[in-house]
Amino acid sequence: MTAGDGIRDWTAPGHPPLVPEITLLLADDIHRAWSELDEEAPPFWAFAWVGGQALARHVLDHPDLVRGRRVLDLATGSGVVAIAAALAGAAAVVASDTDARARQAVGLNAAANGVAVDVVGDVLDGAVELDVDVVLAGDVFYEQPMARHVERFCDEAVAAGVDVIVGDPGREYFPRGRCTALGTYEVTGTADLEGGATTRTTVHRFT
Repeated sequence: MTAGDGIRDWTAPGHPPLVPEITLLLADDIHRAWSELDEEAPPFWAFAWVGGQALARHVLDHPDLVRGRRVLDLATGSGVVAIAAALAGAAAVVASDTDARARQAVGLNAAANGVAVDVVGDVLDGAVELDVDVVLAGDVFYEQPMARHVERFCDEAVAAGVDVIVGDPGREYFPRGRCTALGTYEVTGTADLEGGATTRTTVHRFT
């Protein structure tokens, strides 16, 4: 698989509505991309999901959250949050995803924005040792098994003194009682992904 296989072939440079200062390789139709790429799971890397957009916007507007700190972007997808952290002055940014194409897409997207992002695979099983100050996670509570793994990981991070900030549009498995809201955003242009033209999305601190 080359760096452009299934990524540049199915995407074009674009700008997420809530973070237009970031350039991403984006697909225009999730169902067509999923079908024709023959992916086992949706090509999350080809879209700027609302939780990631809201979290990226919050980081860019509040750079003190990451400036000079070591950051992990969990389940990075397109890398929009990792890129925002790098643009906001993070000392180092690591982007994690289980999907090999996502990891390639992050590399391409980071280069398009002139930032450095280290890309790794799965970190939820604890096999990868990480030394970070902040964990960022956009839209990671969309299914129960994933949500359980993420919640455990966030618990362990908070217990270790790591600041955990998440973006979520009210997914079913979001742990509402575990978080404190930091800001709410209206993400536009979400009809294809969310079923509505605008999706309200909140950024929370995991407690």
